[in-house]
Amino acid sequence: MLKDKHIILGISGGIAAYKSVVLLRQLVKAGAEVQVVMTPNAREFIQPVTLSSLSQKPVVTEFFSANTGEWHSHVALGEWADAMIVAPATASTIAKMACGVADNMLVTTYLSARCPVFIAPAMDLDMMAHPTTTRNLATLAGDGVHIIEPETGELASGLTGRGRMEEPEKIAAVLDAFFAAEGSLAGKKVLITAGPTYERIDPVRFIGNFSTGKMGYAIAEEAASRGADVTLVSGPTALSVTSPRIRRVDVESARQMLEAAETAFADADIAIMSAAVADYAPRVVAEKKIKREKSDLDSIELVKNPDIAATLGARKRDGQILVGFALETDHAMANGREKLARKNLDMIVVNSLADKGAGFGTDTNKISIIAAGHETPAEYPLKDKKAVAADILDYVETLCRP
Repeated sequence: MLKDKHIILGISGGIAAYKSVVLLRQLVKAGAEVQVVMTPNAREFIQPVTLSSLSQKPVVTEFFSANTGEWHSHVALGEWADAMIVAPATASTIAKMACGVADNMLVTTYLSARCPVFIAPAMDLDMMAHPTTTRNLATLAGDGVHIIEPETGELASGLTGRGRMEEPEKIAAVLDAFFAAEGSLAGKKVLITAGPTYERIDPVRFIGNFSTGKMGYAIAEEAASRGADVTLVSGPTALSVTSPRIRRVDVESARQMLEAAETAFADADIAIMSAAVADYAPRVVAEKKIKREKSDLDSIELVKNPDIAATLGARKRDGQILVGFALETDHAMANGREKLARKNLDMIVVNSLADKGAGFGTDTNKISIIAAGHETPAEYPLKDKKAVAADILDYVETLCRP
């Protein structure tokens, strides 16, 4: 949602200014056009040349250019921007913004901004807790400024407490989520399952598969970027989410995933079943580790796990969109069509382990989409999973249209 957005990145003079480089890179990578505005003190912590190289724009630090005498119009900047983020926002800059002390280009630009304004405070814990700072932040919040709360952790002073600037990735995610409120899935509730399930044999062993959850997590982030409120029911994985619009529910087994999915499905508009759920689980789970030397166990009796997609398909109400996945080794399209009908799905995403670069553990995927009532599948080339997620949701949105 940050693509083609005009963002003013204000940087004030604090040690956390080094994080602004990462934030700038995040915004540019997301497709935003960024104009950096620095306070004079910020230049003591980071050089403008670094920032201008990343933004491809001259950094604005003064009202007039020392070399050319050119006037930098804070009014024009305020009209140009879709959003302004001050990160780090020091106690001094926060005080000046709250009181309207327009003695530098950053605060003057803030006072001219017609766009939403965000600040990410960064200072030592005693400054953060001081009544003056508390009052100034309350004033800014009352004026409509969005406060991105600082973290608690080790500070530059060597003390530990509240005052660390929020991480750049999360700040970028907050901006993305703000613009997503007007996205194509705004107002929609989306359930996504992702990752594997682990079915315990004993406390240290399990039956599972090679799924990493990358596809499901990519779909969750893409849906959130389009404005959806996402519930991500995740099996065991090393992945994390960045969007604040994603509520993650961690589970381990297929039955736990079913329970969480059923709860979220009750009021979901769209459900996407991308998890690789284990088909079977041990009938009996040992309470203690099974010792190889002392056990005569040479087989495990298995029972079928519930079919989550089919269970939800049987409960699907009018207007809900249910999407399944089929990872096949052979007869992919035929098996996909059979699952589409049997599980009462609206569409199914089919991929094959026979296609190089598709399947578990890769950063790419090659899919086909079959929709109920459509004879011809939609075929897509090999793409990175973020692009695949966009293709899937583009197709889902066509099914949502009346």
